Amino acid sequence: MRHILAFIWKYNFFFLFLVLEILSITILVNRSYFQRSVVTNLTDSITGSVNNAYSSVTGYFYLKKENERLAMENAMLWKNLKKGQVTTDTLTIHLEDTLNRQNYSFTVAKVISNSTNQRNNYIMLNKGKRHGIKPDMAVMSPQGIVGTVVSVSDNFSWVMSILNKYSKVSARINRLDQMGTVVWQGNNPNLGTLTDIPSHVKVKIGDTITTSGYSHIFPEGIMVGRVNNIQVKGGEHFYDIQFKFSADFNSLTYVYVITNLFREEQVDLSKEIIDE
Repeated sequence: MRHILAFIWKYNFFFLFLVLEILSITILVNRSYFQRSVVTNLTDSITGSVNNAYSSVTGYFYLKKENERLAMENAMLWKNLKKGQVTTDTLTIHLEDTLNRQNYSFTVAKVISNSTNQRNNYIMLNKGKRHGIKPDMAVMSPQGIVGTVVSVSDNFSWVMSILNKYSKVSARINRLDQMGTVVWQGNNPNLGTLTDIPSHVKVKIGDTITTSGYSHIFPEGIMVGRVNNIQVKGGEHFYDIQFKFSADFNSLTYVYVITNLFREEQVDLSKEIIDE
């Protein structure tokens, strides 16, 4: 302990300079939006690079499981060829739905940081602006919905997970064609809640829940989960439906970032109606 104190005293001017430098930068960042944005992008890039390196090392230990998952994913894509024309390369899948005239592209990204034990969980991906990723893009895994892009740097992006109190996704019970809203109540990363379903409809355990397509973000028909508990609170006229997520958020490795190629047109048209 004496040696540590002697070392600090010997270089006290250097440590004083360091403290004052950190204090100055902190004050500058807090008072200037531009400086704050520069520092934020820099820290995101550094964090992303560290997480990317860590993910690359740990990824080698899961190659067998990953190969099995990719084989299942390829089988699913071939099965969906009947529903539309699919052209693929190593990075992007383009799906054109000739019935609804919707066109989406799917960009493959790797998960390099992920949390499931917080009230508000986020996921970092190894793709960013340079790869065409923008805020408000949907993210899915081969098993189901994952979240929405909320922040992007040149090479990385942050995704607000479905496991977040601010996340709300329009979905439907397929068998009944009933529309509701998917939210996460916290605690269990495997379970979600579907709200706004009237109590007079006959919901059953095991019913499939998929995205409704009633947004400019998520395409229709992406798997969300299956009903495993149904309740009606006293005096209310809507179900409190608990379901099991189809995606396993604790084992996310590769995901798809979904681009709605007609989103800007849809948003502009909506603004015209709202402004009238």
